[in-house]
Amino acid sequence: MDPLPTYGIDALCTLVELPARTVRYYIQMGLVDRPDGLNRGAHYTTRHVEQLLTIKKWQAAGLSLERIRDLLHGDATALSPPRPKVPGTIEVWSRLQVAPGIELHVEVGEAHLSPEQLRMLFRQVMRAHQETQNDSPSNNHDKGHGDE
Repeated sequence: MDPLPTYGIDALCTLVELPARTVRYYIQMGLVDRPDGLNRGAHYTTRHVEQLLTIKKWQAAGLSLERIRDLLHGDATALSPPRPKVPGTIEVWSRLQVAPGIELHVEVGEAHLSPEQLRMLFRQVMRAHQETQNDSPSNNHDKGHGDE
């Protein structure tokens, strides 16, 4: 049986497309396991690659590193309910300007939508608004209302 492949920090970073500094930060935060071995003998395995790719996937979906850590450590409540907001909490909001006086605000971390799902939601809201405008009474004054 062939031994599992191992990677140095540079090869690992190339595989997961992250800088070494980010990988080390994730290890420090407890998001990624420490490398096997010590000092110059330290090496990473497919387990580390999988952990880093999972983190990237969840970040792309809008999860915070704190939430990701909870998920990785088996906290089933990490996706809901949301934690109370405390001073210093950082939130990322997306805002869609639909029309004058109409905006849609989405908190990315709480919505649990991928970037593509968020774009789809925005397109559907814009389409619904356009249909509403097309069906408004001011646009229907000539449609079947007779000569008033």
